[in-house]
Amino acid sequence: MSLNEAKRIAAHRAVNEWVKTGTAVGIGSGSTVVFAVERLAERMKSENLNVACVPTSFQARQLIIEHGLQLSDLDRNPQLDVAIDGADEVDNDMVLIKGGGGCLLQEKIVASCAENLIIIADYTKNSKKLGDQYKKGIPIEVTPMAYVPIKQHIQKCFGGSLKLRMAVAKAGPCVTDNGNFILDWEFASEKAYNWPDVNRDLLMIPGVVETGLFVNMATKAYFGMSDGQVRTQERNASI
Repeated sequence: MSLNEAKRIAAHRAVNEWVKTGTAVGIGSGSTVVFAVERLAERMKSENLNVACVPTSFQARQLIIEHGLQLSDLDRNPQLDVAIDGADEVDNDMVLIKGGGGCLLQEKIVASCAENLIIIADYTKNSKKLGDQYKKGIPIEVTPMAYVPIKQHIQKCFGGSLKLRMAVAKAGPCVTDNGNFILDWEFASEKAYNWPDVNRDLLMIPGVVETGLFVNMATKAYFGMSDGQVRTQERNASI
């Protein structure tokens, strides 16, 4: 089974199990979420499904509009029933790395407003510990004027190295939907980190807007496997 097919089966199962008519849904960003939105659109036509969709990015907003779903926002739906999003990596403790697509701030805001955060991914995103499979580091969104001192501070306190993410097809740094820069922290994979503590300490650095560490946020993850099955993992147990 291709990675896209693995993403599709994970996304479809999550949408089928967590979304019902009248639900307010946070719509994440990334390639796997495309399949979730497609499934929502299918169910809207076949079941007359009525859901309010709150996007986490410009990409998510366009997907909602293109598929004829009801576009909403956190002003109208400040409390969401569920948010469905992808992840760059999920470890055994359900700690996530997110933000490979640069939408971590809005993704975390929407996730924090949802009663349940549901992760959909293919089997390559499931790891015993962070860094096993995802090698691009943890994204950290920062204010542009502070990226150099933040970079130096993190390297001094936590080790590893940080790189300013550069844009594709544009000269200069990648700029987020919020006008900020992204530092990708390639942490020392052989070192044991207490991720809740690390996340808290990073957020205390002036100029750090948000991190791509999602700690104690995800309720359940769905991984499409190469054999066509869907493996699920919950915060306190695996199935």
